Amino acid sequence: MKTYVIGLDYGSDSVRAVLIDTHNGAELASEVFWYPRWKEQKYCNAGTNQFRQHPLDHIEGLEYTITSVISQSGVSPESVVSICIDTTGSSPLPLNKDGVPLALVDGFKDNPNALMVLWKDHTSVKEANEINELAKSWGGEDFTRFEGGIYSSEWFWAKILHIARQDSAVREAAYTWMEHCDYMTYLLADDKDLKTFKRSRCAAGHKAMWHKSWNGLPSEEFLSQLHPYLAELRGNLYEDTYTSDEVAGHLNEEWANKLGLTTKTVIAVGTFDAHSGAVGAKVDKNALVRVMGTSTCDIMVADEEVIGANCVNGICGQVDGSVIPGMIGLEAGQSAFGDVLAWFKSVLDWPIDNLVMTSNLLSDDIKKQLKEEVEAKFIRTLAAQAEKIPVTEAVPIALDWVNGRRTPDANQELKAAISGISLGTKAPHIFKALVNAICFGAKMIVDRFQDEGVEIDTVIGIGGVARKSPFIMQTLANTLNMPIKVAESDQAPALGAAIYAAVAAGIYENVIEASKVMGSDFEAEYFPQADYVETYEKLMDAYKVLGEFVENSIKTKKYEFQV
Repeated sequence: MKTYVIGLDYGSDSVRAVLIDTHNGAELASEVFWYPRWKEQKYCNAGTNQFRQHPLDHIEGLEYTITSVISQSGVSPESVVSICIDTTGSSPLPLNKDGVPLALVDGFKDNPNALMVLWKDHTSVKEANEINELAKSWGGEDFTRFEGGIYSSEWFWAKILHIARQDSAVREAAYTWMEHCDYMTYLLADDKDLKTFKRSRCAAGHKAMWHKSWNGLPSEEFLSQLHPYLAELRGNLYEDTYTSDEVAGHLNEEWANKLGLTTKTVIAVGTFDAHSGAVGAKVDKNALVRVMGTSTCDIMVADEEVIGANCVNGICGQVDGSVIPGMIGLEAGQSAFGDVLAWFKSVLDWPIDNLVMTSNLLSDDIKKQLKEEVEAKFIRTLAAQAEKIPVTEAVPIALDWVNGRRTPDANQELKAAISGISLGTKAPHIFKALVNAICFGAKMIVDRFQDEGVEIDTVIGIGGVARKSPFIMQTLANTLNMPIKVAESDQAPALGAAIYAAVAAGIYENVIEASKVMGSDFEAEYFPQADYVETYEKLMDAYKVLGEFVENSIKTKKYEFQV
């Protein structure tokens, strides 16, 4: 009998399911579900960097996408042997003693503090700073050591500490917290024991300071100095963690009935999207996989003998088995990549939305058509105009820190800046400056890896930006001065999840073997243009000067006015 697996990939805006043939990696069906509550930006406040998501968006998306791919493909339920889920992270969710998200419990359903705290939520900058200060000063183990030496407000403990201080009702009701990838896996699996359920090594190692050298999570003694709740919570979390080639359980009866599958279907341990995407793109030693979407995650793998006890400073962690079991997974990334360009688009959209779309001179039908046309052409037209600007023409220098800086050296308090604007600066010039900025941010990451002794021989791009923007990819190749291959799959993270699922189901012996058969091929390769490399080196120097000035000389001030 032919066998199939399902990879489920939760991104920031939507969830995607793919049904994959384990024999050759062929995609039989795919489906996307856009989160309706998130689309309305419920529970979010961009001004305070608050970004929360309701788990109903994720639960509804799970049912819709999986039932759709089963229906589209027509495969028999018995032939679907395994499911693996990847998600964004760190995106923790509070649960009660029964394993139910607080957001589904009366009294908490519309409380933002009871929802999932999305990775890009930066409301816990103060708490992250406290964790870093304590880790360096308390006299015990520095639990940030394998997290690049700096703990981020994007991560597990900082977010929970912020909620614990802000909302006593949530704190008292939250018996435990789960990363998004763990909760969605827990929802499907038949193991409902919160103590024995297998938590993700990837999530725990990169975001919760879990490490085998200190027997798991940070000590109660350390956590209690931040807040008594964290020490109490530690006892309701986990000791061991597991890689995603392992079995978390089997599909429980409730969800087997909802999805039209059987309880024989294996549920693999969950993981993060970037790490899964690297597997989908056939990651190997000395290869940097860039998952390019709203933000980026930059993933590498290395033998333990190569890394040893050395800690790569300023990255987002080094974790045994977070990508490929038996190898050290290295993570870095940019807090904003596509989001930088999306921000600029929203600025330029303002007169359209507030003047053109409100005009009484146009019919509703014309407004709708016009809006659709603008949406379809906006970025593409800007990119085409920006590409025509000669490299010798004056273009502003911009920083990519519109959502803070993730790597190198996490600092979510940083803000972006643009310099060199003149009366001749037009929208395409600013767009080109922003494209340069996100590529320069990528170069800073590559330089940090190489400065820390991690060799990079090849770069692989995956995600929507990599496949849809030749202009950005060529700029990136020129900036990095190295070739970049682009993975063919539209759904590399979901494909990677499917590869983990195939190994968990016993179809393949290990992840490397499975990825060679099921992983994505490459559809394009961009090479550095010799005539531009030197120019981009000079622009990169200007980016560094601006970055140093903003980071060291400009402090964000908040003024309070009393009326």
